[in-house]
Amino acid sequence: MELQDKYRIALLSSYALALQGLEALIPSPVPWLKPGLSNIITLITLYLYGLRPALMVTLVRVLLGSLLLGTFLGPAFFLSLAGGVTSTLAMGAVFTFFPRLFSLFGLSLTGALFHNIAQLFVAYLLFVQRIEAFVLVAPVLIGAGTLTGAINGIAARYLVVEIEKAGDS
Repeated sequence: MELQDKYRIALLSSYALALQGLEALIPSPVPWLKPGLSNIITLITLYLYGLRPALMVTLVRVLLGSLLLGTFLGPAFFLSLAGGVTSTLAMGAVFTFFPRLFSLFGLSLTGALFHNIAQLFVAYLLFVQRIEAFVLVAPVLIGAGTLTGAINGIAARYLVVEIEKAGDS
């Protein structure tokens, strides 16, 4: 990996961390319900630079974000790690194997769905081993994830267009 690529990943990771910190300041009606603003940066990274840099941005964001927010090795860390890695890998697979089939909007929805599925799976395995709880929570989580995934996909597309315009100048 070239030095320029390392700088790019560091810069994108810092953007993702800043968005995660901003998101932590936004009041939420339900503690585990977040808009996932930092996923916009992961999506942009995947689209512009590929899966490996996107996965690195995700891992840096989850690890450093959990240290900065005081959640390292707690339940939120494991849920964030599982959701972030799974969603990035799912978006990467779709982007790699079906590059013309999905727009950034579709990739974002894919990522949101896999993020929620991974979090539900980890929560079931590690914390709440009662399927009844998930029957109630899953529709709300997936519905909210679909909404935030759509918004994040639109934001990512707008930012990519602006980045590409700036690159042409």
